[in-house]
Amino acid sequence: MAYSDFTLAKVKDAFGLTLDETHNLFQGISGVQPSNLLKQILEENLPLATAINSEKARSEFLIAPVLSEIRRQLDYQIGLFSGTEFNVNPPQGLSGFCDFIFSASVEQYFISAPAVMIIEAKNENIIAGLGQCIAAMVAAQLFNHRAGNGIETISGVVTTGTNWKFLTLTQTTVHIDSTEYYIKEIDKILGILLQPLQHVVLTSAA
Repeated sequence: MAYSDFTLAKVKDAFGLTLDETHNLFQGISGVQPSNLLKQILEENLPLATAINSEKARSEFLIAPVLSEIRRQLDYQIGLFSGTEFNVNPPQGLSGFCDFIFSASVEQYFISAPAVMIIEAKNENIIAGLGQCIAAMVAAQLFNHRAGNGIETISGVVTTGTNWKFLTLTQTTVHIDSTEYYIKEIDKILGILLQPLQHVVLTSAA
């Protein structure tokens, strides 16, 4: 069993989680203006990615540029991993490859402080990707607990490239945002992605 084998029901039962889907989690988060570079990339790539309409195209032309922008916004003080194996507890199914991981560390050769787990929705199905994302978040939580790095809340994202759904995990409670954001709301998407990473970067710099 691996991350991709988990449905929402399976991950809830396997790890004794409580799910809350009733709140607009990021209503108070301010948007962050994208750089001119990201604006240009999205203007060029959005029609291309949606026309090709494959997971690979959406990953390369939409998701990766947005995530790279987060590193730029934080002056490259975080790590970004793509398609990396993240085996934390294979007997529990917490193993396999993660689409993208933001780490609260400049270390880029290995994952040392996973903070945000990003899962590409297969067949553009956001809901179907939630179980896989939450399983990866549970793995990140366990990893951080073992490492003692002080990251208490794990953030998660399930995205098609055009649509973005955000989650948080604190202890055994998963909050699934009631709102889904579209790529044209890129300032809001950037603001939400930056929130947990800004906190850990400031904490580590203090």
